[in-house]
Amino acid sequence: MFTDELSLLAIYGLLVALTVLLQTTGAMGQLGMGYLMSSRDEGRQAAGMTARLERALNNSVIAMTLFAPAILILAVRDTFSDASLMAAQLFLIARVVYLPAYAFGITGIRTLAWLVGFAATAILYFLAL
Repeated sequence: MFTDELSLLAIYGLLVALTVLLQTTGAMGQLGMGYLMSSRDEGRQAAGMTARLERALNNSVIAMTLFAPAILILAVRDTFSDASLMAAQLFLIARVVYLPAYAFGITGIRTLAWLVGFAATAILYFLAL
């Protein structure tokens, strides 16, 4: 399951989907289903963990937009290697650590996990060149 880069991309997609579910569940509790189904012209804001999950979700989508093309370029070029697998695994591990660290407000670990994930993504692009 964790043995190839495309599987790691799919697993990360599932992690982002889980984050959507958690954030939406929190928003329903704080803002109410009526508000979430409305046009949201009123502009209410979630607070606490739900707000942090929303920010973590936004960051996770950005991370996906950087991670996915690197993996897909490597796949199209058929240039997966031990180094690309390790970088993809590091990315996924970092993002798995990042999400709860952000949700629970653990800033030092969150920042370190973000940095590791970003560096792993950059390495993937260098390997794709």
